This record gives sequence, structure tokens and C-alpha cells, in this order.
Amino acid sequence: MTSLLEVEFPATLTLHAKNRAAVEQRSRFLLALKYFELGEVSSGQASKMCGMGRVAFLAECSRCGVPVTELDGDDLEQEFANG
Repeated sequence: MTSLLEVEFPATLTLHAKNRAAVEQRSRFLLALKYFELGEVSSGQASKMCGMGRVAFLAECSRCGVPVTELDGDDLEQEFANG
């Protein structure tokens, strides 16, 4: 199930982007990114929210400094031991 969310944004945002469509796409991505970062949606759900493929979304997460995995100390030790 999906719902539509309408958001007002200042006209100055279109000065930083080429057009309204670019602002809308970036806004969808940033919203999905934040929900993913907070753990409220999966990477698959977030990628669908912003219309990207999952791999592309995860790559953009990394580029934006959002971790794509949550490994604790024990998990990290196990990964390095196996690897």
C-alpha cells in the first residue's frame, strides 16, 4: 500500500536544480534516505520510494555518508576472521 505526500518547498530550491522535476526527484531520494537511515524502511522499500534500483540507492547512501550495514564489534570480528 502506498500513499501520496504533498510537500511545499521554497522556490529557491529550483535555483539550485535545473527544474522542478529535479527538485522533486532529489526530495524523494532525501526522504527515502532519511527513513532508511532511521531504520524505518528497508533498502528495497527506500529504493522504490525514490524510483531507483536497490544497488544504485545503496551506492548513493554510501556517497551521502549513510551506512548501508549495521555491524557491531562481534559481527566485524567475524567478517574479518572469515575473510
